[in-house]
Amino acid sequence: MLPTLHWVGDVDGHLSLIDQTLLPTELRSIECRDVATTCEAIRSLRVRGAPAIGIAAAYGVCVGVQGCDAAGRAALAERLDAVVKELASSRPTAVNLFWALERMRRRAGQCNASAAVRDVREALLAEAREIHEEDRRMCRQIGEHGARLLADGQGVLTHCNAGGLATADYGTALALFFSAHEAGKRIHVYVDETRPLLQGARLTAWELQQRGIDATLICDSMAAQVMREGKVQAVVTGADRIAANGDTANKIGTYGVAVLAAAHDIPFYVAAPTSTFDLSLASGDQIPIEQRDPKEITHGFGRQTAPDGIAVYNPAFDVTPARLIRAIICERGVIEPVTEQRIGRMVGSSAP
Repeated sequence: MLPTLHWVGDVDGHLSLIDQTLLPTELRSIECRDVATTCEAIRSLRVRGAPAIGIAAAYGVCVGVQGCDAAGRAALAERLDAVVKELASSRPTAVNLFWALERMRRRAGQCNASAAVRDVREALLAEAREIHEEDRRMCRQIGEHGARLLADGQGVLTHCNAGGLATADYGTALALFFSAHEAGKRIHVYVDETRPLLQGARLTAWELQQRGIDATLICDSMAAQVMREGKVQAVVTGADRIAANGDTANKIGTYGVAVLAAAHDIPFYVAAPTSTFDLSLASGDQIPIEQRDPKEITHGFGRQTAPDGIAVYNPAFDVTPARLIRAIICERGVIEPVTEQRIGRMVGSSAP
């Protein structure tokens, strides 16, 4: 597989990323050589998934401050503020976006006042690459911790896409499946199609096929029946933001899957790096929920499927209460039960 995203060249290089809107029928990369293109890629879901959005934003800062070498540090600082503000406006829910931008701003502030502008830009690129590499390591660690929760021969269900396409390398939720598979465990993954943009059908099913993992695609409305038939023994999803009490925002439809899992006494797990925790929010009630274009529902993939003028409600995410989550798996281990105290001890001050 091509890397989901990567930096091309030196400090004057650019960001390259897979255009995920074209998958699974076409695998093509796009080149982001300015902030506007990077923002458009994030906003239009060419790159998506909380960790990957954060990495893309970090590299977007590097692209945005190019051409400032002769202008001086004051001009660089002004440009950096404008770039960060523009990137922050691209999507509101995934906390990794803001966490990465704050790291980039902080790194620039740590540079010596006498340092040349190019030296600051070199430091920013190094920070973006470190954010990228950290996510790669965290995904592998999440997989190692979480694979222990899955037994040989189990059926598992996942919603949306939390694989390599959503991260630097290995995924969060899918990291559990990849690690279990590499350890010789036989698992069968049921993949919700994930309406309205079909990230499960287009992306997760494709990733699992690429890695040779047994998978079956189902409509979102089939999850209850699949659970009732005893085909699923665990549910694993990713997350876009986790509040201090463990309430978790993820792709719309996740909350419903969690309710179904509870009704069938099936453990519901969330896999996410510590950068996805937002301890400044007491509960999920405070998580901003992105509202997206009604045409995603009325004209899905360019074909009209609803009458003209119909009212549409299209939130991109919902919030699963902590009481429905058996455990949260992060790179440091497994948080179980999911309580504010345990989250505080495991995550601590590393969260944004």
